[in-house]
Amino acid sequence: PKLITPVNRQVRGWANDFDHGRSRPAFRAMNWFLQQRMVGHLKRRSQRPDRPPKGVTWYAHLYKQLGLVQL
Repeated sequence: PKLITPVNRQVRGWANDFDHGRSRPAFRAMNWFLQQRMVGHLKRRSQRPDRPPKGVTWYAHLYKQLGLVQL
């Protein structure tokens, strides 16, 4: 959760930069990139990697439980 706040601020800044014209493809690419990087970070961050609770996908864990902003 400490990492999510500055990442969300950065993502909102990207949204402001790319919000002109046909922005949906850029937002989709940024969402995918951010999700892959966050999952990779959480899996390798310590000796006990973070995992989503049983029955919850990484997507739901990142966006609904941890509060990551999606473009």
